[in-house]
Amino acid sequence: MPLTLLGRHNPLASATEQLRILDETAQLVPFDTRLARAGLSPLQASGITVFQINVGKLCNQTCRHCHVDAGPDRTESMSRETAELCIAALARTDIPTVDITGGAPELNPNFRWLVAQARALGRHVMDRCNLSVLHLPSQSDLAEFLAAHRVEVVASLPYYRASQTDAQRGDGIFDKSIEALQLLNRLGYGREGSGLLLDLVYNPVGAFLPPKQEAIEAQFRKELRGRHGVEFNSLYTITNMPISRFLQFLVESGNYDGYMERLANAFNPAAAAGVMCRYTLSVSWDGGLYDCDFNQMLELPVDRGAPTHIRDFDPARLYHRQIVTRNHCYGCTAGAGSSCGGAVAE
Repeated sequence: MPLTLLGRHNPLASATEQLRILDETAQLVPFDTRLARAGLSPLQASGITVFQINVGKLCNQTCRHCHVDAGPDRTESMSRETAELCIAALARTDIPTVDITGGAPELNPNFRWLVAQARALGRHVMDRCNLSVLHLPSQSDLAEFLAAHRVEVVASLPYYRASQTDAQRGDGIFDKSIEALQLLNRLGYGREGSGLLLDLVYNPVGAFLPPKQEAIEAQFRKELRGRHGVEFNSLYTITNMPISRFLQFLVESGNYDGYMERLANAFNPAAAAGVMCRYTLSVSWDGGLYDCDFNQMLELPVDRGAPTHIRDFDPARLYHRQIVTRNHCYGCTAGAGSSCGGAVAE
């Protein structure tokens, strides 16, 4: 079946249509075959050290690369009941890290409750922040709240110059992001000895792999410090995943086959062995359980007898579950690898 464009009136295909495109890519060795050749099939979880909660798709931005298809018009939002189930499940474990994402997670009415409850359990909390959310009138005290609860801020910033950042995220977003970073710095974030961690996330603007993480981090540090006086702790590189809006871009721009070939040719067994799904459990806004946030967007829940909803949370059946993999997984195993914590291999 020939590759077709995703519908223009509904620019984001269904998960079923996205998987069809990914599965039918010409000349692409199936990802599971590559795993088997590397002696890594079936891919198994190695426990859970990151409890990732996606609280919904509402966001104050509409970014071109967004794998969540988030935006101001989205209504999917985690309820208090589901949030309470997440905290109850977390309390039954010693999982050390809670990673809260979205959308703009801070716009969920239960975000601050989740942070406070997770911190009360002694867990390290990460907030996946788009930075511009700090400027919303409703979030005027957000930065102070995050600092008071010692939340690690993982902030997405496509580039250290305005033109590339605004091209991906919208006009004026770069300046707002810099102002937000400066505010966080004033509160102690990114400052040596403060214990307030501020990390940046970089992903390429186009259909290519990110550069070496150490090299681009050094560039960001030099430019942001020299031009804006901004300090941060670490920078993570993330490969653009061929799903949702980025898949739409790849298909419509004629870059899809070339990008998938690039990912597949860069398959790295060391990166595959360290993929984040092996130590992460992802909870969707409606309580569904997934191996990662990308599988969540493709509606590929945990499988092989593991519980599929947070209400049925069972650590024994989840800690060593078999991971659900498809061709989009090439995005996490190319080159140095990609994860919510950046590169995973040398």
